[in-house]
Amino acid sequence: MIQLLFTLIFSEMALIMVLVFKTPLRKLVLMSLDRVKRGHGPIVVKTVAGTVFVVLMSSVYSIMKIQKRWIDEGAVNPTDQVLMAKHLLEATLMGSSLFLALSMDRLHHYIQELRIRRKSMDAAKKQNRVIEDGKVEESKVLEKEMTTELAKLKQLESELEVKTKEVHASEANAAALRKQSEGFLLEYDRLLEENQNLRNQLQSLDLRLSHSSTKKNT
Repeated sequence: MIQLLFTLIFSEMALIMVLVFKTPLRKLVLMSLDRVKRGHGPIVVKTVAGTVFVVLMSSVYSIMKIQKRWIDEGAVNPTDQVLMAKHLLEATLMGSSLFLALSMDRLHHYIQELRIRRKSMDAAKKQNRVIEDGKVEESKVLEKEMTTELAKLKQLESELEVKTKEVHASEANAAALRKQSEGFLLEYDRLLEENQNLRNQLQSLDLRLSHSSTKKNT
């Protein structure tokens, strides 16, 4: 049994060393431990660990019994010394094997948790990259739209400037036409006045001629 316990302890120590350092063997060990923890594996492991723990407690009880016998008898028996050493060695080896098994289980759990966290962090980084790429694309689209809108705004400003010049030119033409029409009205009034004067002169001439003709007839 002692040889078996030594073999078990060295095997556990080797597995722990493999799990501590990142080597190609660690993946195989992790896969093996994952398979052991599936199905009926945990029940078998707990049964074996429980059995070892019961045997450990039995060895501890035997050690305490031998110590009590020494105290009661006041003498040390060579056979009891051999049994004491054997039980002490077995208890030490079984306790060490249980401790190493627990350490290996916790180490495997922490490695798996670390891998899961790394995967989640990688997924989060990829998602952040996708979001950043989407934001970059969106900003590029917005920049293109802003450039297009600025071009349209400049075009509208130029069209507005042209329309404003046309309005000013139309206002200037209207003012010129207004002045021209005012000149035409003044000229029309002057011609009316001259026409009226000519009519008056003609009427006066007609009166004179008619008056002179009446005098000759008399």
